[in-house]
Amino acid sequence: MQTNNESKQNQKKEMLLGTFLTIVGGILWGISGVCGQFLFQNKEVTAAWLVPIRLVTAGLLLLCYYFFKDKGKTFDIWKTKRNRTDIIVYGLAGMMLCQYSYFQTIEWSNAGTATVIQYLGPALIVVWVCFRTKRLPQKKEVLGVFLAVTGIFLIATHGNPTSLALSQKALAMGLLSAVSVVVYTIKPARLQAQFPTPLVLAWGMLIGGAVLMAVFRPWDYQVIFDRETFAAVAFIIFFGTMAGFSLYLTGVKMIGSVKASLVSCVEPVASMVLTAVWMKVSFTTPDLIGTLFVIATIIILAIPTKKRQK
Repeated sequence: MQTNNESKQNQKKEMLLGTFLTIVGGILWGISGVCGQFLFQNKEVTAAWLVPIRLVTAGLLLLCYYFFKDKGKTFDIWKTKRNRTDIIVYGLAGMMLCQYSYFQTIEWSNAGTATVIQYLGPALIVVWVCFRTKRLPQKKEVLGVFLAVTGIFLIATHGNPTSLALSQKALAMGLLSAVSVVVYTIKPARLQAQFPTPLVLAWGMLIGGAVLMAVFRPWDYQVIFDRETFAAVAFIIFFGTMAGFSLYLTGVKMIGSVKASLVSCVEPVASMVLTAVWMKVSFTTPDLIGTLFVIATIIILAIPTKKRQK
């Protein structure tokens, strides 16, 4: 029987491990996004080609791993109607929409900007939770949402409401990616309580990727496929997808979605730094201020209050 001290130590270890996994997952995502921008700018790759291949390949590899590890449990997720509905909704409205809209935003703008816009997601999660639980937002939540909206406004307009610094389609797709983050974060919670996180990811990736394959037919595209292309695509699949998503969602499961959102804000920082250094993209002062506002949103929302609410 565990003592209170042993229990607290185990909780602390789990919190530290969950935090570490979330940080690593966020960094891998940031690098993956910049790899995507490299492919878009230099190898005639498009999001319609990259995302289906990324999701289907990663999904199949993860499923093969589980099939050989424990054949009997690989298909258990399809045994009940509720689970079938959840995994299909997650695969389409969460995984597929999240990945396609994110990489399409990168193609139409850059990795740093696309990542920061996507991090409007935590503020939207707060709005959804307040709506779902029928409660008024706390003061810090109001402040967080205000900062997030202001940050996106600065990035999109550079402070001039009469003009857009981004194209309309890039801004619209970026906002769609932020909305899809809400589904991606919340929807798999019930499935994660029953099945290993990588298995849930595998089915979500395969479902979303298969639909995109049928819609975009990536085999019809002509891309420059050389060593650099192979290396970038391999990194996106193995590290940015399989490892990144598994680590992040495992971290969410261990430390909670709010704290995971806080520590994963390393992703937009890593993405912007890499975008500036590797892709030579210049960010303006409004871009940087807007980014700080979005990151401040995540930090504010993760600060515990004396009276916690579910």
